[in-house]
Amino acid sequence: MSLIRVLYASEHGSTEDIARRIAARLAAHGHRTEVGDIKVSPRLEPGSAAAVVLGSAVYGGAWLPPAEAFVRREVAALGAQPVWMFSVGLTAALPKPLRSLAARSEQPRISRLVELLRPRAHHRFSGVIRPGHLGRKGRVIFRLLFCRYGDFRNWAEIDAWADRIAREVGVPGGVRGPGAP
Repeated sequence: MSLIRVLYASEHGSTEDIARRIAARLAAHGHRTEVGDIKVSPRLEPGSAAAVVLGSAVYGGAWLPPAEAFVRREVAALGAQPVWMFSVGLTAALPKPLRSLAARSEQPRISRLVELLRPRAHHRFSGVIRPGHLGRKGRVIFRLLFCRYGDFRNWAEIDAWADRIAREVGVPGGVRGPGAP
């Protein structure tokens, strides 16, 4: 049974919920999982897990500062094992024209983290947005852009992504490469 660490940085709980769902799905495939908040995660030992899944909420086009700092601090240890990354933003809350544009664009700060780690995959999910998550100015801009509040997490998409990770890590004695049977 392979150990997979699922680490997250969450501001309002949506990213944590996604991380816990991913871990539960991996466990359903027979993997041991450890779920933890990046803000309190201890230093990683190189190769101490079969894989690591890292996720963060996205604010201002970047991962949360503790998540960025964790990646930069642990880049050597993370490089010694397969890594998957996910970002949780608000693409689905945008009106259709902006949603299409946002879905095609990459945030430079996140792209730099992806380049640094070279994960097996980086996936973007939509999260939850409520009026209380934004300051007054943010709520005004949100309304002016015709955005909508709600829970935009697509659990079927999240489950399918976790299932792919489970299959790639699922080879006894090692991690299956992208082209392996």
